[in-house]
Amino acid sequence: MTPAVSAAEDRRPVRLAGATRAELACALANLGLADRERRMRVSQLWHWIYHRGARDFSAMRNIARPLLDRLAERHDLERPEIVAEQISADGTRKWLLRLPPVHARDKGAEIECVYIPESDRGTLCVSSQVGCTLNCSFCHTGTMALVRNLTTAEILGQVLVARDRLGDFPGGVAPTDGLVPSGEGVRAVSNIVFMGMGEPLYNFEAVRDAIAVMTDGDGLSLSRRRITVSTSGVVPEMSRLGAECRTMLAVSLHATNNPLRDRLVPLNRKYPIEQLLQACRDYPGASNARRITFEYVMLKGVNDTPAEAKALVRLLRGLPAKINLIPFNPWPGSNYECSDWETIERFSEIVFNAGYASPVRTPRGRDILAACGQLKSESEKLRARARMMLEESLVFGQD
Repeated sequence: MTPAVSAAEDRRPVRLAGATRAELACALANLGLADRERRMRVSQLWHWIYHRGARDFSAMRNIARPLLDRLAERHDLERPEIVAEQISADGTRKWLLRLPPVHARDKGAEIECVYIPESDRGTLCVSSQVGCTLNCSFCHTGTMALVRNLTTAEILGQVLVARDRLGDFPGGVAPTDGLVPSGEGVRAVSNIVFMGMGEPLYNFEAVRDAIAVMTDGDGLSLSRRRITVSTSGVVPEMSRLGAECRTMLAVSLHATNNPLRDRLVPLNRKYPIEQLLQACRDYPGASNARRITFEYVMLKGVNDTPAEAKALVRLLRGLPAKINLIPFNPWPGSNYECSDWETIERFSEIVFNAGYASPVRTPRGRDILAACGQLKSESEKLRARARMMLEESLVFGQD
């Protein structure tokens, strides 16, 4: 049994990097600031944290020193710790991040996020949970047990880390490897996709509040149309996402019938395809200008026949849809193979000829296990390897 943590042991600074406006106001109220001054100071802190990317209170030059000193006594502006950074040959970056401990004896959970640069944009793929509970059979992340939901600050911390590392705050220094988008009006982090570890709609409130901070015009100032939330089909929360967040929607479909989707995406047993597609038809704001993306991983001999392509077209008829074909990204222990390229092209042609955009997603970051479906904490693999080595040494010692 773990001993109780005393109040003295647990006096750790409260992090304000990732705080909402309400949380900043609460922190200032606890310092005794009156309502009128509090409103002004919230706006100042917000500007320094989210627009300027301040890492230390001393950088906030328009706030009185006595208040900054009091803030520094109780709070900090730390980000999640970068445990490891991997850079793919194609410029994709993967960060293993250790989150702040939730109590004095907690060593901190670990998550991964991925940055994908293109000539005209930079997309950050963020996690919403530590681990995942969905157990999709083709997904590496799905082999992890769910540890817990991420907080709003932990979701935002991934964005702050990326902007720090990529020189995306005013005065920041971009990497010199030439792999980050550059040019007038081009931001290193211009797009956010909730396609990392976890199911975003099983952590709806934290995801919603993080999106509100991301899209605030006085801070990170990202467009809602450049934020995509991907779900495996948590039907009851989909309408809330559209109404409260107004982001783009992506649906992990991967099959055209319930028996196959039950096997690939076990959540389908709870919310079958018919319910999922009705939720898509009812999604607030969906239109030809704001199409829903249907993700379809190409699995050799499983869901990649011309008959499946035609069934997909029939299934999505009448929906404002784009079909994103994803070549399967292999991972150790998987039972699946990627469809042959000719098969993928034939599938794409059938979908395209039916009137749907059907881009084939170029695999990115495969060499660092950063591609779609490959995210799984590197630290977990290292710990598993260490356990295996220990067991082998114990067996050897008994011989």
